[in-house]
Amino acid sequence: QVQLVESGGGLVQAGGSLRLSCAASGIILSLYSMAWFRQAPGKQREWLATVTSPGSASYADSVRGRFTISRDNAKNTVYLEVNSLKVADTGVYFCVAEAFGTWNVADSWRYWGQGTQVTVSS
Repeated sequence: QVQLVESGGGLVQAGGSLRLSCAASGIILSLYSMAWFRQAPGKQREWLATVTSPGSASYADSVRGRFTISRDNAKNTVYLEVNSLKVADTGVYFCVAEAFGTWNVADSWRYWGQGTQVTVSS
């Protein structure tokens, strides 16, 4: 059974930083592309970043230059460093694994974590 468990969210002031983690079990993350999505209240899930199995990263325009996705295959963990946070970055952040379609489409991803809440105050 595949499980993705996110952690590291919290309440932070605008301009602050967090490091989100996604620990996996039941799946060897090094074999798959991984990504992060977020969902703000009342909005659809938004793709943020993807890291491929070889380690190439792609970012949404809204977060490029502020967020960094990385993976530690030895720990079977994916990270998302979020810097220069804005109030608009508030939402639940989800880790996903194994894409079978277009990366930036939520329905393209097979496995989802439960999410971790990030709240940015002004």
